[in-house]
This record gives sequence, structure tokens and C-alpha cells, in this order.
Amino acid sequence: MNQRRTFNILGGSAGNLVEWFDWYVYSAFALYFAPVFFPKGDATAQLLNTAAIFAVGFVMRPIGAWIMGIYADRRGRKAGLTLSVTLMCIGSLLIAVAPTYAAAGVLSPAILVLARIIQGLSLGGEYGASATYLSEMASREHRGFWSSFQYVTIIGGQLTALALLVLLQVTIGEAALQAWGWRIGFAAGGVLAIVVFFIRRRLDETLSYENVAAKSDRRQSNLVTLFRDHPREVLLVMALTAGGTAAFYAYTIYLQKFLANTSDFDRATASRIMTVALTIMLLIQPLAGRISDAIGRKPMMIFFGAGATLLTYPLFVALERTHDVVPAFMLVMASLVIVTGYTSINAIIKAEMFPADIRALGVALPYAIANALFGGTAEYVALWFKNAGHERWFYIYISLLAAASLIAYIRMRETKHTSLIEED
Repeated sequence: MNQRRTFNILGGSAGNLVEWFDWYVYSAFALYFAPVFFPKGDATAQLLNTAAIFAVGFVMRPIGAWIMGIYADRRGRKAGLTLSVTLMCIGSLLIAVAPTYAAAGVLSPAILVLARIIQGLSLGGEYGASATYLSEMASREHRGFWSSFQYVTIIGGQLTALALLVLLQVTIGEAALQAWGWRIGFAAGGVLAIVVFFIRRRLDETLSYENVAAKSDRRQSNLVTLFRDHPREVLLVMALTAGGTAAFYAYTIYLQKFLANTSDFDRATASRIMTVALTIMLLIQPLAGRISDAIGRKPMMIFFGAGATLLTYPLFVALERTHDVVPAFMLVMASLVIVTGYTSINAIIKAEMFPADIRALGVALPYAIANALFGGTAEYVALWFKNAGHERWFYIYISLLAAASLIAYIRMRETKHTSLIEED
């Protein structure tokens, strides 16, 4: 692999990390800013409000995937990446300067909702553009490896948000975090997004897009073309995403709150457990991607589907009863190893299903729809069940979604051998 290709992949990955850092700061700091934006109430009710707004961002992601997927197919992957990071910057800075509920009343949560809408539009487009860019930029024999950096950066963004939270917990303390320190995370995200904007302007366009753009008779990327010419692929992307995204958000985003709210760890300890576990998860993504280059994508997806179906319930039940750090860490780590079968290669599987003229839209839109339905709502569903006194129903819910996706994994074709990415 030449140096310029490596620069493009790493540059695209770095930008994706900042995008997801901006997105995950919201979840990582929710325990601290929830009381700031909503009237006084019990902790679970306030977390429900923040989780509902988290889900609003996911509702906007299919719209962002639709608009910006078409934009990336027509104007280029590089143009799509630049636009998405601009929108993310705006959303992060809005939250950083938003007034409190005590100062502005309902205007405070309204600004929070607006900011998450903008960030949802951004991330809806970011996933399709970055997954397509990394998949097209990588060489054929290493596409599983390099496309795994999609989730290296997704996890890296989450990990960086958690690491910043841990740093602030140690340096300024809980009281300052609750009062004003949570704003630092959003301000940092806005500044980093500005840096990434200039990095992305220096990236090369992919050969796949340039070859399609040179054709005078190429198809127009739009909804009609996508659903008319690729209905099977659209449904397959939604099916394989449903269980994977629900498990990912249950095992990562929700687990931090689960450790504090159910297992009775203090917030700082819960954050540290997740930080170490996510660091290890990040490191094993390329290894899993490389394994898929050797044995295929399908076995990895079946490994995840079977593991999540059979083990989600016992893992969460064991965590309920665990109050020591080491056993809790081991249980969290087991869940993250399972979901790695999905996270490491789902981007390349989707990209390999669609031709270049509609690839960004095909990767982004069905993924965003499934993500909005099952990923963005996972935390809210978990908290709703807990508030209703039936927390274990959530474990069953995740298991059933994983089982449904497992059927799709078993029936899907091996995309490593049927890939529609033609360039080497």
C-alpha cells in the first residue's frame, strides 16, 4: 500500500473519530448535564429525558443519510465528509453554550434538541461517506482490515469522550462537572471538528468515484433508483444492522449507566471500567477485520449473532449481581468481544453490496433506518423497562433482535467473493 493511500485512510479515519467523539460526548456526560437541562426529578426520569433526545438525533440520521448519501454519490466522498464534519461542529458548539433550564426554561432543552437534530443529520451522512471512502480506498486483499477502522474510530470517539470525562472527574471533581465542566466536552468537540475540516479538504478522492463520475451515462443516485434496483440489498442491510446496532449500544453506551444505576458502582468507577474495556475492544477491531480477509465476512457475523442471542441475558444478569471491579470488567469485556464480530466488518459488507454510483446512499440509508429504530432507541428502551420494574425484559429484547439478524447472517452471500467494489 503506497504512502498516499495510507494517508487518505488514516486521515479519513481521524475525521471519523472526531465526528463520533462529538456524538458520544452527549452520552458520556449525560449523568452530569441531565439535571441542567430538565426540571428537578429523580435520576432515572432525567436520564430518560436525555435518552429521548439522544433518540431524536437517531431519528434524523435517516434524513441525513438520504440527503448526504446522494450528495456523496453525486459530488464525491470527500465533499460528503467535509459537509458532515461542518454540521457536527455547529451542533457541538450549540450545546457548549446552551443556557440551563433554571436560566431559560423550556428554551434550554429546545436548544439541546436542535443541536442533536443537526448532529443527527451530520452523522447520518458521515457513516455512509466514511464507510464508502475507507472501503473504496483500501486495497482488495486488505479491505476487511482497513474498513475495520470505521469502528476503530467509532469506538475511539466513544473512548476519547470517556477518557475526557475521567480526566475531568480527577482534575476538577464531581461538583464542578455537574455545574459547568460538562461543557468542556462539547467545546472540545467543536474545536476538533474545525481541525478535521481542514484535514478532509486535503484528502484524495477515491478511484471508484472518479471512474463513475467520468461516465456520461451514469445512473442518478436517488431513492427511486435505490429501492427499484436494489431492494434485496436494502432489506439485507437493515436486517443485518438491527441486531448488531442494538447490541452495540446496549453493550457500550448503556452499560456505563447500567453499572452505575443497576450494579451500584459509583459513576467514576463505571466510567473507568468502560474506558479500559473499550480500549481493548478498539485494539481488536483490526485483528477481526484481518481474520475476515482470511476466512470471509460471513463466519464473523454468525459468531456475533449466535453469541449475542445466547449470552446477552446471562451476561446482564451476572452484571446485576456483580459489585467487584474485576468480575464486572470481565463480563463487560466478554460482551464487547462478541459484538466485535459485527462491528469490525459491517461497513465493508454493506459497501461490497452496492455499485459505486449509488454506494454511499445504499450504505447509509438502510443502515440509518435500522440504527434509528433499534440503536438510537436501545438506551431509552432499557431505561423504560427499568423504570417500569421489568429491567430483564430489555435483555430478552436484545437477544431477540440478535436472533433475527442471525437468520440474515446465515442466509446472506459471502460478500468477500461477490464484492461490487471493482477497483484494486
